Amino acid sequence: MKKLLIGFLVMLVMSGASAQTVTVALNVDPPNLDPAFSTTFVDRQVQYNLFDRLLDVDEQMQIIPYLVTSWEVSEDALVYTMHLEEGVTFHDGTPLNAEAVKYNLDRARQPDTRRATELNEISAVEVVDEYTFQIILAQPFPAVLGALTDRAGMMVSPTAMEAAGTEGFAQSPVGTGAFRFESRVRGDHIVLVRNEDYWRQGQPLVDRVVFRVVPDENVAVANLLSGQLDVLQSRSIADQQIGVLEQNPNVSVELVPGTGWEGVWFNTEVAPFDDVNVRRALDAAVDREAIAQVVYNGAAVPSWGPYSPATPFNDGEVPERDVEAARAFLRDSNYPEGVSFTLGIGTGNTYQRLAEVLQSMWSEAGINVDIEVMEYGQLLNDLDAGNFQAGIAGWSGRADPDQDITPFHYTDGSHNYSGYSNPELEEILDASRLATGEERLQLLNQAVQVIRDDVPYLFLVHAAQKFAYGNNIAGLEAHPDGMIRLANVSKQ
Repeated sequence: MKKLLIGFLVMLVMSGASAQTVTVALNVDPPNLDPAFSTTFVDRQVQYNLFDRLLDVDEQMQIIPYLVTSWEVSEDALVYTMHLEEGVTFHDGTPLNAEAVKYNLDRARQPDTRRATELNEISAVEVVDEYTFQIILAQPFPAVLGALTDRAGMMVSPTAMEAAGTEGFAQSPVGTGAFRFESRVRGDHIVLVRNEDYWRQGQPLVDRVVFRVVPDENVAVANLLSGQLDVLQSRSIADQQIGVLEQNPNVSVELVPGTGWEGVWFNTEVAPFDDVNVRRALDAAVDREAIAQVVYNGAAVPSWGPYSPATPFNDGEVPERDVEAARAFLRDSNYPEGVSFTLGIGTGNTYQRLAEVLQSMWSEAGINVDIEVMEYGQLLNDLDAGNFQAGIAGWSGRADPDQDITPFHYTDGSHNYSGYSNPELEEILDASRLATGEERLQLLNQAVQVIRDDVPYLFLVHAAQKFAYGNNIAGLEAHPDGMIRLANVSKQ
């Protein structure tokens, strides 16, 4: 018996020694892991490995099947009949079926969630049979498929949600993904472990994933080079360090055109940004090309709208800096003697550099800026509550162009931090949601022109998606959406 016990202990030690752990850097602590209420890019890095989505996108941002294996659309484009992968279970052992999908979609489209704007054309979700459901639209809405590739399509366990409640679930989330939630230390790390019952045969390939919070990009890069971290994504890579990483024989670096943007939110409901001429002045005073080169070290392109050159909706227009025009806008504003305001930013070197460059550019037009650094989750809370004057926050881009414009600029949009409202714009956006092809392209271009004129948000750059990882990491795919998908990743 004693020999058997010793042998068993040896086996345990050997098993633990062979367990593979992949450590991924996060630039900030994820604020909310509940897909219905999540608002940040960093949340999604963890969520993409905890929760499967009804649909997904490939490396060309084309929509592909995932939990939904196939679908049909009615002739009037109002009914989407969708068929689920059979035999999928949540981490708590309960089944993913059409009833669970209905629960998730009905929850996600409630007015108090952050997904409501993405799903507001859905009038009902109906269960057809155990693995078939229908999405019924109030009017044609081609963007619905794109919404289901991200958080609106992430499936949470109804049983776990009902037991824990919204706040409790966010602390211990339960999905169907390749990894299960194990533990979390706020501000430091999140640990996920292998889902032994994952529905995709042979996945995942590693035993544990540790997401470690490393706010300083230079520290993250140093930790990758020393082997303390295995994977970095865009916001954990200082652009000035890309050359260093590329020259290191133990590291692989991939840069892909990004679909998102970086810029500045203006609170149009408070002074001085209740005056459109002030917003226009700040727009005219920035040199986007200089920002792309100085702040992002060339790993970005100038932006003057929500659509990057990686999409067919980009019109190529970017204005040159015009300080005299900025001063003229200020003279025509309610603040002709000058403007002062506070610019909120998250922690991290890139945010700091961007804020300081903007501060310098705006000062030449007679605009004074105080920079306030805070934890990124707090910044987002302030943006959401309207408790700010201006704040730097970006977006990573989505599969359908509607998701990159409507939630941000519609009066009741889920991400309309500026408090902006323009009936003319909303008429254009409503029409674009019903259009296809060239007509849709023209309508979205019209909407962009309205936003450029009103400047509720100051678009600055479209940053490239950057991935860096040790050469002992295999199977990592670089997607334009910037998400780190770990189900097929192995560690040699």
